[in-house]
Amino acid sequence: MTQAFTIAEAPDANAIEKGRLLFANGTEFLKGVVAMDGMPSGDRLEVCFAGRSNVGKSSLINAVTGRKALARASNTPGRTQEINFFTASDSHYLVDLPGYGYANAPVKIVEKWQRLLKAYLSGRANLRRAFVLIDARHGVKAVDQEIMALLDRSAVTFQCVMTKIDKPKAAELEKNIAQVQAALSKHPAAYPEIILTSSEKGQGIETLRATIASLI
Repeated sequence: MTQAFTIAEAPDANAIEKGRLLFANGTEFLKGVVAMDGMPSGDRLEVCFAGRSNVGKSSLINAVTGRKALARASNTPGRTQEINFFTASDSHYLVDLPGYGYANAPVKIVEKWQRLLKAYLSGRANLRRAFVLIDARHGVKAVDQEIMALLDRSAVTFQCVMTKIDKPKAAELEKNIAQVQAALSKHPAAYPEIILTSSEKGQGIETLRATIASLI
């Protein structure tokens, strides 16, 4: 039976408040990690964000945490070369994974990032969910399929977050949502709800916050 992938509904007032409180005490940068032995201890639950370069990952993390420059946004694909850990409310970690799909990065650097990514996904027992970001203007690309397959193999539940939903026209957005739904149906680790967001307009940010709060 094929899994149906629905659009996440707006949370109720109670869930919105839980999401708000989770980030009300501030989110701080902890450390950037380039090897597994540099990982912080797994003493608290964490969620991670993955997405190809220029999908809007830094902007989304900044919007969710309410910090304008917590995650560094860049116009240069592949700028984030390490796994960045942030602490929130002293209760959990937010983890920003290196962008993938960077055409201009040297092959050796790409291979190093891929090894680190695989080691992280298979080695963090406290990882509750990965959020895989998909650009609403483009839908799922081959590099996105690769990260989803890696999450399947690592038995890490992942949830699709579509970014920049304010950019495409309504018909194009509808077509790309259908394409994403079809792509996700092939991945057993995919969570059956898609969150639609726009960091610029603030759309879906409360929904994503509430989802994270429900996992902690």
